Amino acid sequence: MKSFADFPENYELIDAGGGRKLERWGTITTIRPEHQAYFGAVLSRKEWNNLADWEFIPKSEGSLQGTWKKLNEKAPEQWLFATSGLTFHLRITNNKHVGLFPEQQFNWTFLSEQLDASKRFLNAFAYTGAASVFGRRTGAEVVHCDSVKAMLDWGYQNQIESNLNGIKWVHEDALKFIRREVKRGNKYDIVQLDPPAWGLGAKGEKWKLEELLGPLIGEAIQLLYESGTLILNTYSPKVDIPFIQKLTKELSIPGKQVSNSELWFKTTSGKELYYGIVTRIINY
Repeated sequence: MKSFADFPENYELIDAGGGRKLERWGTITTIRPEHQAYFGAVLSRKEWNNLADWEFIPKSEGSLQGTWKKLNEKAPEQWLFATSGLTFHLRITNNKHVGLFPEQQFNWTFLSEQLDASKRFLNAFAYTGAASVFGRRTGAEVVHCDSVKAMLDWGYQNQIESNLNGIKWVHEDALKFIRREVKRGNKYDIVQLDPPAWGLGAKGEKWKLEELLGPLIGEAIQLLYESGTLILNTYSPKVDIPFIQKLTKELSIPGKQVSNSELWFKTTSGKELYYGIVTRIINY
């Protein structure tokens, strides 16, 4: 099923095309690579440059690493972005990301509706913690797990900027932490997983999503209360909806319903851009 996400407040996907996307984050506008933008843009290159403050130039085609080119000499390298009554610290980094995935508004809304002070939420592969902050605002007990210490520090900063406290920060490999939580008998009302398509662990272990997704889902399901929900975000060319359907069928999850949605944004200029798959495994 194709689901079109709403823009978060103060964010705008202005245009996309030619392997790039033009986005406004509050007062700052960026140009970033986007391999799904294989079509032509609506606005001209000159119009893009006139609107943008920064453009990311990758080291090579498809690389996340590269440098940012300043298109507006007054543009700051870091800024605050306010949305839905929360505040996030965004900044220029050595990769194409600025600290937030706006398509996750689809999940932020769900978390805001489903969580409350009586609930427990685990955010794994949690990056800079936007979902953790949205979850904590409901009063829920929130555990934030990520293997990169700098991301935990960034998430903590977002918690402070949003005038919140109490998130539990876990610096650990997400799959290892989930397995330990299963052994400890801990349970959650919602578990969210946002694993990378590939990567290397601290000890050089190779992470390939298509190989580890089955064990990851199988372990995470065990952390749910009977009425709990698992949210899975995937953005990999090797993981499509038929792949996930086959995987979840093989896992044979009793009492749970699996829904898969392709996540899309419509640009202000009228283009449609694909943002991966959101899977929800929820109680009947």
